[in-house]
Amino acid sequence: MPHYRISEAAGLLGVSDDTVRRWADGGQLATERDGSGRLVVDGAVLAGFARDQARAVPDPSGVGRSARNRLVGLVTEVVSDTVMSQVELQCGPHRVVSLMSTEAVRELGLEPGVLAVAVVKSTNVVVETPGG
Repeated sequence: MPHYRISEAAGLLGVSDDTVRRWADGGQLATERDGSGRLVVDGAVLAGFARDQARAVPDPSGVGRSARNRLVGLVTEVVSDTVMSQVELQCGPHRVVSLMSTEAVRELGLEPGVLAVAVVKSTNVVVETPGG
């Protein structure tokens, strides 16, 4: 299992190094020392901590659906022609881009600043790991 230095863990969690150190000092995040004496976090421990810390934004649509991947965010840009549109949302730290009909954009009232939910249901999700 990989181990992550404090700065790497902070980057993955989207917080400062000091925040990770406070969590470690407070016993909220288990750490250990590597062979060089540096403070590190076990990858499995960090993954569990990240999952437990995640705060999903409530889905305002109130619609039941089978898709589990719902990202709530704000529309930041809409680029349209007569037939198709590109809609960009900022969902927390994630940028999501959708291509849809311009008719759908008009019907949904999508424009910068509008609250929207990106729903992803696909059997084609690519998962990559960093090259070494």
